[in-house]
Formats: sequence, C-alpha cells, structure tokens
Amino acid sequence: MTKAKLPVTQAIRVLKKSGAGYTLYPYKYEEKGGTGVAARELNVEEHRVIKTLVMENERGDPVLVLMHGDRQVSTKALARALKVKTMMPSKEGVAHKHTGYFVGGISPFGTKKPLKVYVESTIMDLPFIYINVGRKGLLARISPEDLVRVLKPVWVNVAI
Repeated sequence: MTKAKLPVTQAIRVLKKSGAGYTLYPYKYEEKGGTGVAARELNVEEHRVIKTLVMENERGDPVLVLMHGDRQVSTKALARALKVKTMMPSKEGVAHKHTGYFVGGISPFGTKKPLKVYVESTIMDLPFIYINVGRKGLLARISPEDLVRVLKPVWVNVAI
C-alpha cells in the first residue's frame, strides 16, 4: 500500500524552516465539522485541537486568536485584554484576505500578512497540541514550546 503524498503549504514551509518538531496528521474533513470532527477522526481530545480564529476590532484591525477546540472566545474579555472597544470574528472573505488560507484550514503559521497572535494561556499546559497547517483536513502535532518559539504570541485568558 502506498502512502498518499501530503501537500506542502506555506505553514509547513515556515515550520520546516524554523526547525520546529512536528508531525502531520491528515483526516477526513467535514464542512462545518470544526474541531470536533478533527478530534474524532484523529482519536484525540478536542481540548488538544487548537483552532485559529481571525478576529478584528471596531476599526477592522485583524488579529489571530488560538483557542482550545472545546472552548469559545469571550469577545468582551478579548477586547479588554487588547484595550479596544470591541472584538468580533472576521467574515470568511476578510479572513482569507489577511491569512491567505480558507476558513476550515486557517493556520497561524505563514500568513499572507503578518498578524499579531494571541494564545489562550492554558494551551501552554498541554504537552502537545494539534493545529491547522493551511489545508482543510490536515493538522500538525506540535509542542506549545515550538508554537511559542515560532509565533512569539501574547498570552491571554479569554476562554469561556
């Protein structure tokens, strides 16, 4: 049996160039299935599957927020943490314009435009996480330490 060749995305190029330790995990993607489907297909806890959310403030300034798959972002807490009036999810087209990735495959690595990255602090408590690498149905297993080394994110406590 031959192993299917996995795609090489901009995110994978960034991880490779940075020397980050990672393993790719393809899975059967389901439209609108989210992290629950990824967790089920890979037989891992949804808490370890990290979603990359494109959020923007009232002026339309985008940021990335990394959150546990089984948690939501409190937009009010995020706005307070960023010292802005409001924060809201970006529309699909806007998210694609800023990241170069399509919703369902957005990665914090190798975005089209450099974006500030905020990460839920409890992600650092995990020994490893699964995160999107720029393609629907493809995650990378990576340590939170490598994630921090590559992205240099800001920690926040905005999970609900």
